[in-house]
Amino acid sequence: MELAEQVAFVSGATRNIGRAIAEDLASAGAAVAVCGRSDANAADEIVAGIRSRGGRAIPLLGDVRDRAEVQAMVSAARTQLGPISILVNCAAVREETPFGEIKLADWQRILGIVLDGAFNLAQEVLPDMRGKGGTIVNIGGETGHTGARERAHVVTAKAGLAGFTKALALDLAPDRITVNCVVPGTIETDGSSMKRHAATEFKQKRMPPIGRRGEPWEIAAMVRMLCGPGARYITGQAIHVNGGYSCH
Repeated sequence: MELAEQVAFVSGATRNIGRAIAEDLASAGAAVAVCGRSDANAADEIVAGIRSRGGRAIPLLGDVRDRAEVQAMVSAARTQLGPISILVNCAAVREETPFGEIKLADWQRILGIVLDGAFNLAQEVLPDMRGKGGTIVNIGGETGHTGARERAHVVTAKAGLAGFTKALALDLAPDRITVNCVVPGTIETDGSSMKRHAATEFKQKRMPPIGRRGEPWEIAAMVRMLCGPGARYITGQAIHVNGGYSCH
């Protein structure tokens, strides 16, 4: 229960890695705002599970690109759970489209979810953390560091998130707010796009040296560590959790 009395806001929390993070932070004692864009049933299910185990959680729905919706969600979390001390930016879209076929609207939508969303949420929770310390964890992507075919919009967004992490870490260090980026490798999820990508990597014999794909809970474990009392001297880092993939 190392996160007892902490309040966490997790975007993209209704499935896969985001869900695992929300549930793990709750198991560490944090009260959790479970934020999704539109899947109310999933948000309610996750919150019910946390509450059944004695935790505190609320479901929130909104578009992280929309500043007014972000303000409303953060205000609801603050009112119902308390000042926010942990922010996890996990909202993302993973799509595959040949570069010549990417529409400007799709480019802007994906960058908006990943980058505008992280910007909006970080600014909105900042007043809660200033003077008291806090933790911001951005969920990046391995392709933001390696590149990938047919994912120029996603790769650009994730690369931008890594830069945002370093800039924010320097800006917020005087307030004792740590900012890090957890970079998942190939993770087993229920997203069809990710499964196609994982299958392609397997065919190309690019499985991680550890010999398997990761699980969402393994990313959640790193996020939990970064939010804990033993990680107060870690900031501005991109931490790769990828089974040795980047050693290739």
